[in-house]
Amino acid sequence: MKEKEKIKKSLRYSILDGTFFSMMVGFGESFFQAFGVFLKANNIQLGLLVSLPQAAGSLSQLLSNKLIKIFNSRKRFVCIFALLEALMYIPIALVFFLGTLRVFHLIFFICLYWVFGLIINPAWNSWMGDLVNEKERGLYFGRRYKIAGFASFVSLLIGGYILHHFTDSVINQYIGFVCIFALAFICRIVSIIFLSKQYEPQYKIVEGAHFSFIEFLKKARFRNYGLLVLYLTSMNFAVYLAAPFFTAYMLYDLQLSYMSFTIVTATALIVKYLLMPIWGKASDRYGTRKVLSLAGLIMPLVPLLWLFSKKLWYLIIIQMYSGFVWAAFEIASFNMIFDTTSAQKRATCVAYYNVLNGVLILFGSLVGALIVRYNQVFWSKYLLVFLLSFVFRYIVSFIFVPKLKEVREVEHIPYHRLLLHIITNMTTKGLEYDIIPLRRKEKWNTQNMKKQE
Repeated sequence: MKEKEKIKKSLRYSILDGTFFSMMVGFGESFFQAFGVFLKANNIQLGLLVSLPQAAGSLSQLLSNKLIKIFNSRKRFVCIFALLEALMYIPIALVFFLGTLRVFHLIFFICLYWVFGLIINPAWNSWMGDLVNEKERGLYFGRRYKIAGFASFVSLLIGGYILHHFTDSVINQYIGFVCIFALAFICRIVSIIFLSKQYEPQYKIVEGAHFSFIEFLKKARFRNYGLLVLYLTSMNFAVYLAAPFFTAYMLYDLQLSYMSFTIVTATALIVKYLLMPIWGKASDRYGTRKVLSLAGLIMPLVPLLWLFSKKLWYLIIIQMYSGFVWAAFEIASFNMIFDTTSAQKRATCVAYYNVLNGVLILFGSLVGALIVRYNQVFWSKYLLVFLLSFVFRYIVSFIFVPKLKEVREVEHIPYHRLLLHIITNMTTKGLEYDIIPLRRKEKWNTQNMKKQE
């Protein structure tokens, strides 16, 4: 009973940790590309700014298991490196004074930021996997992401408002960035406080559960988790052909103000996180594979839609659709990683997934940057990568989705009925019980919580 009570409190602390972590992302990480544009980064540099840090952070996860052994505690490991992540906001803010090489210094410090942030992912996933009942993962993480996403949305809007009021000179624009990065630093410190309050179930390292990265790659196409990894990483290659350049397109070509840019960015964010609980419940009921495959069919349309209009209202509508489909894709892929891995191998599996993911994100961004640099097909040099991203996303889905398998006993439902079910819940019960964040809710059911074996 004592352990159940500790788990119950820990899950509440995790929601608070996620809330302040998301506020850090809203104030800080969300504006890294805008800061790069402010520092006059070119398209190659913008591609590196987005992809190289994630690749470095992903590769660092090859050391995660060794560090878990060294610290002999997932909790201690996570908290210490989360603090190092927070401290990186100080040199990031100071690169303004480093002269002509300041963009490269910015990329370097953001790389360190991502290394410290991503190296703890396998340990955190393993830790949370021990705390959350497998039958309620979709419900819990959907609720957690909804609350955290609302916090990220609010902080993103505040960050954009601050930048909007510091635009009359270069120095004032820099002061605006310093203000939001300082807020990001503070929010991460608060999130670490709640992380430190969480209970860590005993973690035993099973030597026989370890396997090398080469072994993982050799067997990937024969196993469900391996196929999931190949699907998600290939999809991220297709996504990152275009992902680094939406900010540049809005700020360089469309000449949006910081406030308009923030509104467009925040629209997708708030829709995504507010709809995650609905998609999470559907994932619990109908299976992660069903939700993920549906998302794989409707998500690839997003970059294509950017080709048809430059109007602000149109961009907002696109972002609403983007938030809707990415909510499904992200919650289903996240939960399916838990479903297809055992507790003993989860940290290793997540680390290897992130390593491969980082490499393909970097490759996709560099290919996208080269296409942007040399193409002259559309009025904007960014539109061709949007179109190619759309094509490659569909190719990836058509190759891998039919090969994925559901691992739990779930209800069967056709895709069109699932989509109708989501839209119906979103417009009726979803709006009343899931989307409105300030509505008083019933306490989350923790009576059946137990430690994962």
